[in-house]
Amino acid sequence: MEKRIAVLVSGGGTNLQALIDAEKSGIIKNGRISLVISNVKGAYALERAEKAGIKTETVIKKELGSQQAFEDKIISLLTENGIDLIVLAGFMSILSEEFTKTYPHRIINVHPSLIPSFCGKGFYGLHVHEAALAKGVKVTGATVHFVNEIPDGGEIILQKAVEIKEGDTPEILQKRVMVEAEWNILPEVVSLFCQDKLTVANNIVHIGE
Repeated sequence: MEKRIAVLVSGGGTNLQALIDAEKSGIIKNGRISLVISNVKGAYALERAEKAGIKTETVIKKELGSQQAFEDKIISLLTENGIDLIVLAGFMSILSEEFTKTYPHRIINVHPSLIPSFCGKGFYGLHVHEAALAKGVKVTGATVHFVNEIPDGGEIILQKAVEIKEGDTPEILQKRVMVEAEWNILPEVVSLFCQDKLTVANNIVHIGE
């Protein structure tokens, strides 16, 4: 049976667009994006979803008054829509242990570095690329991983390396990591999950044929 996917967003939704395009082109097998939830009103990602005919919801923590109420609302939407897989695509809100334990190995995130480098608390968006350039590393990349209560702490599923070039700025590097890595490995992992090809044993993810 086709898996139902929810994508959680906060901003422009470039990774969401990569998933929408991958679904349309048949890269994502046995899965369909059924719901997009934003924690920011008017996020451009919502427009991308609406253009693609995907149901959207906005859940604002401040309006709900607490982290628990915010997460309860998201859980109720996920349940109502029969969601099998949750994809965090630039979702700028840390989810609690209670939330992540509700969906073991059913939440994935893409992070713009090769974990364990430049990850964890405070490493998001351009900060990641600024740190990579400041350190002088020659190779960076992206990682898709399962999500647990530790920021960027879940099991690694796939990684893709990206070369750092002379004259790179954080903005140039951010774009190259997206195009060469994030937009490739995120749809690939979603497809693997939807085809039941991912298993976890002893904190290692195994990919089946």
